[in-house]
Amino acid sequence: MTMYEKIRELKSLKIMADELDAEITSIEDSIKAEMTNRNVNEMVVDVFKIRWKPVPGSRVDITALKKELPDIAARFTKPTESKRFTIT
Repeated sequence: MTMYEKIRELKSLKIMADELDAEITSIEDSIKAEMTNRNVNEMVVDVFKIRWKPVPGSRVDITALKKELPDIAARFTKPTESKRFTIT
């Protein structure tokens, strides 16, 4: 398979994946809307148990930390590097 064929195949698969993601999101949103209408966080449908409930969490507000305590924020900030793969 040539590089061109690989790229064409990859682009085609990504389009299909995007379409599937959109369809999955649509169905999930429909189920969530039904659960909201029923005012439930959990339900059983046939052999499936569906849960959609809040999960508590917390994280550091880095923007506020940098504004209020820039020296401390700088001490605990480490540079990172990543690679981004794109085909346009």
